[in-house]
Amino acid sequence: MALKFDYLAKDPHSEARRGRIHTAHGIIETPVFMPVGTFGSVRTLDHTELEDIGVQIILGNTYHLYLRPGPEILKDLGGYHKLISWNKPILTDSGGFQIFSLPHQRVISEKGVTFKSYIDQSYKRLTPESDIAFQEVIGSDIMMVLDVCVPSTSSYDVCVEAMNRTHRWAKRCKQAKTREENSLFGIVQGAIFENLRTESAEALTSLNFDGYAIGGLAVGESDEERDHFTRFSAKLLPENKPRYLMGVGTPHDLVRSVLAGVDMFDCIIPTNHARQGVAYTFAGKVKLRRVFHAREDKPIDESCACYVCKRFSRAYLHQLTKCEEPTGWKLISYHNTWFYERLMEKVRETIVDGTFSTFAKNFLENAEE
Repeated sequence: MALKFDYLAKDPHSEARRGRIHTAHGIIETPVFMPVGTFGSVRTLDHTELEDIGVQIILGNTYHLYLRPGPEILKDLGGYHKLISWNKPILTDSGGFQIFSLPHQRVISEKGVTFKSYIDQSYKRLTPESDIAFQEVIGSDIMMVLDVCVPSTSSYDVCVEAMNRTHRWAKRCKQAKTREENSLFGIVQGAIFENLRTESAEALTSLNFDGYAIGGLAVGESDEERDHFTRFSAKLLPENKPRYLMGVGTPHDLVRSVLAGVDMFDCIIPTNHARQGVAYTFAGKVKLRRVFHAREDKPIDESCACYVCKRFSRAYLHQLTKCEEPTGWKLISYHNTWFYERLMEKVRETIVDGTFSTFAKNFLENAEE
């Protein structure tokens, strides 16, 4: 089935939207946070745990999957869902960000990009056409076009060149798509230039993608610039299509971006920060490495219903974290992912009942960032 987006409600005091995305592998309630499963797993968490937490969709990485296991193995095994035993939706990025973050190991041309594999040092090539063909082999419910991502602090001329190539590649990706069940999103670029963001949104919406992503943020700009260009870009995108802010994901980022009208988010923060002993709550961060937690016989969050908070103390999690015991990383990852899902549930609930702006104001003012 082709992707379908239901626009269900709008907050009366902001641009926040409540929606529902229908995909070949199920329904996604929005706004939604997508945990990052780069290699087929969300770090430290198995799929039974993700299902228990209530995760609706995970993100896979085309660049890493292209290198391992590769197109041939994935095709032989019947796609990514079957390989990883996950029956819910999957979104794959195009691999563009990973490729373009390796400036000394890739060569870009109009045809595509040649890059060196970190696995065996061999050279690989991806074009817009082969990128889409591989994402179709993966079986992604939502595929992303191959884009050119440059630092947001790049010069105007560099940003113009990257944006224009992104538009040309986006058109080729759309033409290369062969399967209705694999939806395709365009990616708006333009760094921190309003005229380029406007031009990019106009060029991509004219191609009528299934949804649209805001790319090129969280790559060097200030927090204030990120907030401004998220709001600015979201207003340029169609109301009847999902809007996805790529790679931005502190709890405060999510709430501010929902206020701006964004529907979808991904980030490695819940599990990456868990490795550093950072847990998230509705009151803000809990930094479990701090020495005073060594004597705290209470959970991360006394109001949290996750099994970690029901059973384990801050003192125990502090001990595990200071000893760099992987169990600590796993337990905090579980809690953080649980918190992110409950945060998005609260966001959806308050949008529907018209109180999201009040909730967002209280959260942004009172939760430690």
